[in-house]
Amino acid sequence: MVEVTSVRTKKKFGWLEHDNIIGYIFLSPFLLFLFFFMILPIFQGLYMSFFDWSALTPPVFVGWGNFQTMFQDDVFWSSLWHTIYFVIISTLPLVALGLAIALVLNKSFRGRFLVRGMFFFPYLLTVSVIATIWRWLLQDHFGLINYYLGKIGLPQLNWLTEPNLAMVSIALATIWWTVGFNVIIFLAGLQEIPEQLYEAAKIDGANSFQSFCHITIPQLRPSMIFVLITQIIASFQVFGQVNVMTAGGPFGSTRTMVQYIYEAGFKYLKMGYASALAYILFAIMFICTILQWKLLTTENDE
Repeated sequence: MVEVTSVRTKKKFGWLEHDNIIGYIFLSPFLLFLFFFMILPIFQGLYMSFFDWSALTPPVFVGWGNFQTMFQDDVFWSSLWHTIYFVIISTLPLVALGLAIALVLNKSFRGRFLVRGMFFFPYLLTVSVIATIWRWLLQDHFGLINYYLGKIGLPQLNWLTEPNLAMVSIALATIWWTVGFNVIIFLAGLQEIPEQLYEAAKIDGANSFQSFCHITIPQLRPSMIFVLITQIIASFQVFGQVNVMTAGGPFGSTRTMVQYIYEAGFKYLKMGYASALAYILFAIMFICTILQWKLLTTENDE
């Protein structure tokens, strides 16, 4: 009986053992950073969303006033639509192109490791570098892309100053920048598929397309779920490319939710309103993530 009690006590207070204490000591710098710079600001932001605060005057409690103002704000609705539009035109090509490139790079050919590195290298660069490069490439009069379009007799385009083209241009830069990450994820998934499955399908008379539809796609479902969810979350949070390449212009046609949050908080000093905007964006991303997870995992179970 004494031995059983001592075992239960040891399990209950196992975190007080010497080895665990040493582990928590080593973890403490990260845990402190996590608490003060991530967890605490989350709750502070939620608290601020119920106040009218200009950062220069004392905060005034307004309850749900910021949220009520938001739903009557035309700029909020246009920013939300621009964000959703960016998610659509960037996510689908990033997933499809990432899978297509991964299928090619999964084959054996000379120099494939070098080619894989070339596709992943842009992802290592910071958003400011990528946005600056593409802003130079897409300049109206002296950009490199318009220069070569003129050389081959095609009309030059106003990539960043035409409202209908500006968001597409940002999406192109984003695809070039981040597609390498999806390629690596899909490559890892492809290399986990047993080769015996393809050999058995070939013996049964299946062609390449049938093998792709009935073996590759089902086996890649975990990778597909991961890529889709992370890509949509990242696209909802687009900011750096927009801020550097267009600053939300022309005429607000590329102002996304995060760009509007930045403007409300740091340009107009509406800290409470910016916090409310941020939590609405969080709620939208959370709902989208849950719906994706439920839909994709349900199909997988069936």
